[in-house]
Amino acid sequence: MLQDVGLLSSKPCPTPMQPQLQLHKTSGEPLSESTTYRRLIGRLLYLTHSRPEIAYAVSKLSQFLDAPTTEHMLAGLHVLKFLKNNPGQGLFFSSASSLTLKGFSDSDWGACQDTRRSTTGFCFFLGMSLISWKSKKQSVVSRSSSEAEYRALAQATCEGQWLLYLLQDFHIPHPSPIILYCDNKSALHIAANPVFHERTKHIEMDCHVVRDKVQEGIIHLLPVSSKEQVADILTKPLHLGPFNNLQNKLGMIDIYSSLRGDVKDSED
Repeated sequence: MLQDVGLLSSKPCPTPMQPQLQLHKTSGEPLSESTTYRRLIGRLLYLTHSRPEIAYAVSKLSQFLDAPTTEHMLAGLHVLKFLKNNPGQGLFFSSASSLTLKGFSDSDWGACQDTRRSTTGFCFFLGMSLISWKSKKQSVVSRSSSEAEYRALAQATCEGQWLLYLLQDFHIPHPSPIILYCDNKSALHIAANPVFHERTKHIEMDCHVVRDKVQEGIIHLLPVSSKEQVADILTKPLHLGPFNNLQNKLGMIDIYSSLRGDVKDSED
């Protein structure tokens, strides 16, 4: 991919997207030929199956496929420059990992500059191995950060329920509830309180699947600090420090780093 776009000799970038970058449909000048941009994003979408740390950037850039601009193309090339840092990095699935599910749910309220819709991000681990994740713009506008977080919780809850069904198909028991971490106290209170308050009536009824699954004992919600919220990497572009911290929690390894270590040991 780097060779196709002429970036083999370019300087690598430390993060997939520049922090505080605000892309919208009218950013930059329209591309005279959009096929190159669409082909690039299509290849990056395929790559997210093994590189979850670029999921937010690719999800954001895929929203401009209908009319890409020069700014969108530069942001796509920025993702490639980030991948140049560790081309051999990918998810690691340990054979010694436990078979218990835990997840993280987060959202970025009103992040879209064009529609003011929020971004949902969630990820699930089977033991220490990352097996499911998503970064996607929500389908409706949320009137508060609590509502945005609660909608993200609803999507994460449905994903967790599906993963339980998948384990059942494999005849793998999961007697304990799925631990689902959220860093928004208001969303946790709404899910835990069975009373339907006036302030929550504007939230669509299907989102209250969270409350039902909590009462059934399928999901157990726990608070987590924003610094330890792993799903934060799926909702917004981060600075280098927080990005590296959360990337390390995704359970990824670089296959070339172990090979370099073996070569160094043999030389010693």
